[in-house]
Amino acid sequence: MARKVEHSMLTSAKTSKNDEFYTQLSDIERELKHYKKHFKDKVVFCSCDDPRVSNFFHFFSYNFEKLGLKKLITTCYKNQCMDLFSQHDTERAIYLEYEGDKNENNVPDTEEIGIKHLKGDGDFRSKESIELLKQADIVVTNPPFSLFREYVAQLIEYDKKFLIIGNINAISYREIFKIIKEDNAWLGVNMGRGISGFIVPKHYKLYGSEARVDDNGNRIVATNNCLWLTNLDNAKRHEELILYKNYTPEEYPTYDNYDAINVDKTKDIPMDYKGAMGVPITFLDKYNPEQFEIIDGIGRYSMLTGPTEKTQGTYLTMINGKPKYARIIIRNKKL
Repeated sequence: MARKVEHSMLTSAKTSKNDEFYTQLSDIERELKHYKKHFKDKVVFCSCDDPRVSNFFHFFSYNFEKLGLKKLITTCYKNQCMDLFSQHDTERAIYLEYEGDKNENNVPDTEEIGIKHLKGDGDFRSKESIELLKQADIVVTNPPFSLFREYVAQLIEYDKKFLIIGNINAISYREIFKIIKEDNAWLGVNMGRGISGFIVPKHYKLYGSEARVDDNGNRIVATNNCLWLTNLDNAKRHEELILYKNYTPEEYPTYDNYDAINVDKTKDIPMDYKGAMGVPITFLDKYNPEQFEIIDGIGRYSMLTGPTEKTQGTYLTMINGKPKYARIIIRNKKL
């Protein structure tokens, strides 16, 4: 029941644009440790973060020399209050630039951080923010759930490396699924419970069995329903999934409206089946592009084409008249 409530909370956030889910430092550290080699001599842009209170800014500024960064730029939407949850009620925003420790005390001091005013509101789609994006090599942030498609599209348009947090359901968005299929993005190392929770404002209800208030008074919701999306390579995506089961038509039925067999759990992918297989979307957490090929994604219709005249009103995941949850269609490249 808790999982259903947590999922509905993020869905509500997407539709109502209540996007104030702020990432914990521990979750940032847990993921970023897998990408250290990518950051040397790079400009990092955190484009959805109030730089004075953001944990992304905290992580990169305190690890600036360790990572060998060239520059850190952070900005956000309209925030000019020293408050994690300002009401975005000013028309101008600021951005910060940090180029490393100058006084050798290993702390990003105020006088070492360049504070600059933007003419506009700091929206990532604004001309000013795009000019900052052009300077960046890598974008790392937790963008608004309600604008995730648009945010990723911008990163792809400007050919940027990125490591960002999104809802697991974003996998099924046509725009996102396409870039994953084409191997232009993939899942990071941690997802689900690997992202332990988000800091939320006081007016957000603490839904879910794992909601809590931490030692600093921060209100934490644990959604268990998010992932990191990236185009930075990591060792995990090259680990081969060990398969041990043999195919039988009884255990792996074919979909009524799609030529592929159904596999209910990633660990049950048959080791000897050469054709198309439908696996849960969480398979992408184990996806190795050298081992498997992604063919399609299906639910009510194809994630690649959307509804067509042929598929309208049917579930492509249906078996004996009963639909399954969304599936990723894959093929074993090793056979």
